Amino acid sequence: MDVVSQLQRQFVDHTTSLYREKGFLDDQFTQLQKLQDDSNPEFVVEVVSLFFEDSQKLLNNLASALQQQIVDYKQVDAHVHQFKGSSSSIGAQRVKNVCVGFRNCCEEKNLDGCVRFLQLLEHEYTLVKSKLETLFGLEQKILAAGGSVPMMA
Repeated sequence: MDVVSQLQRQFVDHTTSLYREKGFLDDQFTQLQKLQDDSNPEFVVEVVSLFFEDSQKLLNNLASALQQQIVDYKQVDAHVHQFKGSSSSIGAQRVKNVCVGFRNCCEEKNLDGCVRFLQLLEHEYTLVKSKLETLFGLEQKILAAGGSVPMMA
């Protein structure tokens, strides 16, 4: 098996595990990939990179909002709602699911719950970020080796 075939197999295996086993991604990510073409070969990487930037800001905002003497749960909820929307738009399913629980704690004005959900959110975000970075790294290697990135069904 040549290098390109090996890399393509790794890519397919990695992508499949992100959907099936772990539920990191849902079909929204597939939809993003379908929007990418020769005229815009970096589309998915660009969209996901923006998600990473936004997420980092939102996590920082959430952390500081939850450390205030008087927590503004409406503001916290607005940040979580935004996070849910952006994770949903790239298909980061587990991150989105954590946001749903987080919003319930905001409604209940449950500080301990919110702090726990923030930790969980940071954890899930870090996981999906590293999984996607691995995926993009594999894509780069395939292209560098002269192959084409397999389209997932």
